[in-house]
Amino acid sequence: MDRVQHKLEFIPPNLNPLVLRLTQLLSPALLRWQTAISHIQADNTEILVELYRSFEAGKIRLLLAFRHPSPDDPFCMAHLLHRLVPQVARQQQISLQPPHSYFLYDRGIPLWAGARVGWLFSNLGGIPIHRGKVDRIGLRTARDLLVNGTYPMAAAPEGATNGHGEIISPLEPGVAQLGFWGVEDLLKAGRSEQVFIVPIGIQYRYVQPPWKPLEKLLNQLEADIGLPQQGEKANSSATDEADLYQRLYKLGDRLLSLMEEFYTRFYYQMPIALTNIPTADTVVAEDSLASNRDFATRLQALLDAALKVAEQYFNLQPKGSLIERCRRLEQAGWDWIYREDIKQLEALSPVERSLADRIAQEASLRMWHMRLVENFVAVTGNYVREKPTAERFAETTLLMWETIARIKGSSILRRPRLGKQSVQMTVGEPISVSDRWQTYQASRRSAKQAVADLTQDLHAALERTIQSSF
Repeated sequence: MDRVQHKLEFIPPNLNPLVLRLTQLLSPALLRWQTAISHIQADNTEILVELYRSFEAGKIRLLLAFRHPSPDDPFCMAHLLHRLVPQVARQQQISLQPPHSYFLYDRGIPLWAGARVGWLFSNLGGIPIHRGKVDRIGLRTARDLLVNGTYPMAAAPEGATNGHGEIISPLEPGVAQLGFWGVEDLLKAGRSEQVFIVPIGIQYRYVQPPWKPLEKLLNQLEADIGLPQQGEKANSSATDEADLYQRLYKLGDRLLSLMEEFYTRFYYQMPIALTNIPTADTVVAEDSLASNRDFATRLQALLDAALKVAEQYFNLQPKGSLIERCRRLEQAGWDWIYREDIKQLEALSPVERSLADRIAQEASLRMWHMRLVENFVAVTGNYVREKPTAERFAETTLLMWETIARIKGSSILRRPRLGKQSVQMTVGEPISVSDRWQTYQASRRSAKQAVADLTQDLHAALERTIQSSF
C-alpha cells in the first residue's frame, strides 16, 4: 500500500436470498475449484440438527464457534450447514428450513481478497469486524443479529488462521462476550430464549501422505534460502522421516539465523545471545529435545524483536500476547493508511497529498514485520518431532513457505497444494451462556471473570473436538 486511502467504511450485512441460494447450489463446484478437499465428514451432526430445530422454534439463540486452522475453513462450514445438516435432518425425519448462519469476518479480508469478496460476504450475511479496536458499529450489528436475526451466528474465536491442525491458539474473548450481551438483550426485551455456544472442530488429513511433494517444496525453499540442494526420496520410512525432519529443522534454523542477523544489524534489536546454540546437525541426537527448546526460545525472542520494530515506529507499548500486539499494530497501520481525519483526499494540496502518501507507505512497511510474526504465533519448536505425521510436516513447511514468500515479496494467496485432503469436522456439546448469567451480572469484576472462564471452557471444548478426531 503506497497511497493514502479514504477511511474504511463499514460494510453492512445485506443477506440476499438469491445470492445465498446460488452460493448453496455452487458450493460443491467451489469446493473442488478453490480447495484440495476431496471429502468432508462430520461427527455429532445430530447435535446441530437439534439446535437448529430449537432455534427455529424460538427456544434458543445460537453461536457457532468453529476452529480456524486453514483458509479453507469457510468452505467446510458451508458444507456442514448447507449439505450435512440437512442430510442428517432428513434421515431423522426432522423438517428444517435450509440452514445458514450470519458470520463475523476480519475487515481486512476485502482489502487483500478484493471488493467482490466484500460484496459476497455482505450478501451472505457477513459482518466485518476491526480486530484491533473496539468496533462499535460491527459489534452492535453482530449483537442485534444474534438476538433478532433469522439465522444463528458463526465466528472463529481464534481470530485468525494459525496453520496448525492440532494446536489451538489462545482464544479472543469476543465470542464469549457476544454471548453474554445476547443474554442481556434478551432479558431486557422480556424474552425467554436461552443462549448457547456450540464448538465445532475442523481437521485436515491428506488422503495420501504427500512425502514426495513435501520433498519437492523443501528443495524449493532450500534454494530460496541458500542451503545446499538435497536429493528427493519417494518412500516414507522412519529413516526418511528423520531425514526430512533434519532438513526441515535446518531450514528453520537457517531462516531464524538470517532474521536474527537482519534485526540485530539493521534495526538494533538483540533477539537473543547467539552463543551455545546447538547446530541443526544435532537435532536427531539424544539432546534434540534441548535443541528444540533452544529453537523455540530463539523464535519467541525474534518475534518479540520484530514486533518491537513496528511498535517503536507507531509509539506503542509492547503489552499483551503476541496476538494482541499484532492486532494493535494492524489497527495503528490502518489508521495511518485509511485516514479518518481527512474528510476529502481530493481537497489536499499536492504537497499535503504526497506527505499523506509517504505516511501510508511507511505504515505499510512497518506492518510487514507484524505479518511475519502472525505466521508463527502458534509455532512451538517441537510440533513435528513429537508427532512426525505428514500433516504436521506439511503444516510447518507451508508456514515457512508463506514466510519466505512474504520476505521475497511474492503473493501468498495461492499456497502450494501438496495433495488431496479429507476433512473431519466434530460438533461438540453446546455450552449454555444463560446458565452463567447470574455470575456475569453480579459486578464488573465478576463479568470480566465470567467472560474469561467461558473463553477457557470454550478452548477446552475445542481441544476435545481435536482429540475425538484421532
